[in-house]
Amino acid sequence: MMETKKLSKFIKSILLVLSLSGVLLLLSGCWDRVEVNDIAIVTATAIDKKEDDQIELSLQIFIPKALSSGGSQGGQGGQGGGAITLVSSQKGSNIADALSKLQGEIPRKIFWGQCKVFIFGEEAAREGIQDHLDFLLRHPQPRERAYMFVSQGEAKNVIELQSRLERFTAETVRAQVDLRVGMKTTLQNLNEMIISEAQAAALPYVEISTEKGPEKSTQFPHVYGTAVLKKDRMVGKISEKTTRGLLWIREEIKEYTVTIKPKGEKEDLSLNPVLVHIKLMPQIQGEEWKMNVKIETEGSIVQNRTNLDLSNPKALKIAEKAYGDAIKKRIELAIKKAQKDLNADVIGFAKEFHHKYPKQWSRAKNRWDQLFPKVKVNIDVDAHIRRLGSINKSEKNERKVRGE
Repeated sequence: MMETKKLSKFIKSILLVLSLSGVLLLLSGCWDRVEVNDIAIVTATAIDKKEDDQIELSLQIFIPKALSSGGSQGGQGGQGGGAITLVSSQKGSNIADALSKLQGEIPRKIFWGQCKVFIFGEEAAREGIQDHLDFLLRHPQPRERAYMFVSQGEAKNVIELQSRLERFTAETVRAQVDLRVGMKTTLQNLNEMIISEAQAAALPYVEISTEKGPEKSTQFPHVYGTAVLKKDRMVGKISEKTTRGLLWIREEIKEYTVTIKPKGEKEDLSLNPVLVHIKLMPQIQGEEWKMNVKIETEGSIVQNRTNLDLSNPKALKIAEKAYGDAIKKRIELAIKKAQKDLNADVIGFAKEFHHKYPKQWSRAKNRWDQLFPKVKVNIDVDAHIRRLGSINKSEKNERKVRGE
């Protein structure tokens, strides 16, 4: 009996030692750790098309020592006298090839986990981005929430610019799309649009603007309009004004002021949309495909330079009609550009038809290129102004009423 108890205790002791050993093995899993001091943190990536079927990969890399030397005060080349990022480039037959060459000349392990901006040069975008997109989606480091752009000219020129306000140029363009100045397209969004029913994508388009100063001119990146891709190739661009209509119909309008001039008024009034609801209602009648677009919006007055007293119901109706007409014109402009000029369904009509008419879509999806430009669009805008503000009558208007 005693021998049995001793054996039982021995077995328990062995099991306890094995359990502790297993835990220790799990706790000691730091053999493959990578220290911050051993990595090169990428803040932005540019991909450009070069001669001989080559691409150029350019990485904007953070310089850690710049923080201790005061470079963070001046951005990429600012008041602190030192840049906080550098740009390194290499050519290759594809991204993987160019990245391998870059790693050979950079003494730290390239780390893409903090890269929030990827920019395709326009020539690369027109050539086709499918291979580049495939690499970025397969690689474990690039974030699916990273922002995607197309640049006028070479993308490398954008990430080499100095930043006037943010720490580096990548932050400048990212902040602009966060404010919905233009389209906001992530790596995940781009992939979803490319493989969607319409196989069309919209990316914010970056241009380099120049501001003249008393001593020298300054260049800075500016999101201006939208690059339109069909399948994986850029087929054209949409202006900043037309992009507003696209943002409206995609229900992505955010930080935006609508300025209108009501009928019979010499001056204008400005308002901010505070509520936007879009409903796309597809309809197939025989061989005719229709899309009914219903927009409901409410606006808040931010400035009134007209003679309209908006506390008067009749004057309010005039202002609301002008508000609705302005939105309708912008949406019509965006739809016309997508249908007639580019024949690229960046609006999302294909998805709506597929959901409501799966059988008809199955038969027609292979000829969507022929159907999309012929889809008849009816737009109905229900616009209201709910927040008039505490000031309804300006001092200028009061003087006019008094005949002063």
